[in-house]
Amino acid sequence: MTHPLRRNPGSGRWLSALLFAALVVGCGGDDEGGERWELTWADEFEGPAGQLPDSSRWVFDIGTDWGNNQLEWTTDRPENVSLDGAGNLAIVAREEPFQGQPYTSARIKTKGLFEQAYGRFEARIQVPSGAGIWPAFWMLGNNIDEVGWPQSGEIDVMEFRGQEPTVLHGSIHGPGHSGGQAYTRRYELPEGRLDTGFHIYAVEWVEDQITWFLDGEPYHVARRSEVPGEWVYDHPFFLLLNVAVGGGFVGSPEGTTFPRTMLVDYVRVYEDLR
Repeated sequence: MTHPLRRNPGSGRWLSALLFAALVVGCGGDDEGGERWELTWADEFEGPAGQLPDSSRWVFDIGTDWGNNQLEWTTDRPENVSLDGAGNLAIVAREEPFQGQPYTSARIKTKGLFEQAYGRFEARIQVPSGAGIWPAFWMLGNNIDEVGWPQSGEIDVMEFRGQEPTVLHGSIHGPGHSGGQAYTRRYELPEGRLDTGFHIYAVEWVEDQITWFLDGEPYHVARRSEVPGEWVYDHPFFLLLNVAVGGGFVGSPEGTTFPRTMLVDYVRVYEDLR
C-alpha cells in the first residue's frame, strides 16, 4: 500500500448465491481448479517452522509510510513472517518499538517474480481480529513504477477490518474509482465470523469483469461497462499479502492485544482455459 488507497466502503447485504450467480456472466468458481482452470503458480507454504517465505516466489517490502498513516514497520524477520511448520505462512503483527514505529509486521509480494493478467486468484486464510488490525490479500499492476497509483490499478481480493469480524471488503482502485471512491462491496456474513477459521478468498478476472468469491460463493462483481472512470485491468498484476496496524481504514489499535497473526494455508493462481 504505497499510496493513499483508503476506503469508504459501500453498503450491501447478503444476496443468495442463486440470485447473484444469475446476475454474473461466467462466474462459477471451483476451489480445486476443475476443468475450466489450469494452475499457473502456487505456494503451499510447506517447510520447517521459522523458515522465511520462498525467495523464488516472494520479496519483502521493508519500511513504513505506505500512504495510509499506518503504524507498523514491515520487516523481513522471521518474527514477523515465516512458515509455522504446519503448512501455513504466518504474518505476525507485534507491539514493539522498531525504527521509530510502535509496531512491526510484514508485507510480501511477487513483484518481479510472478505477474499475471486474468485468471482465478485465491488464498485460504485465517485472519486476525482486533481494533486497528488490517490484513489483506491484494494485487497491484506491474506498471506501478512507471505510471504510479491508481493508474496501475489495484485489486483487493480480501480486506478485513479487525473490529468488524463479520464483514469482508472486496474492491478495485483505478482512475475515477480510488481511495474513498473505490468500486467496492462491504459484505456482511449472514452468520459466523471470519476470524475463527480458514476461508477461501478469490477473484475470477476476465477481460471485462472481475468477480469476488468467499468460500466459492460470489458476492461482488465489477464490470468494465459499470465502473466509473478508466478500466485499468488489462495488464499483468502481482500479488501481495500483509497485515497492517492502524491507518485511516481501521483506526487505532487501542485495546487490541498483540501479537496478532494471519495464517495463509496457500495461494494459488489459475489460467482460464475457456
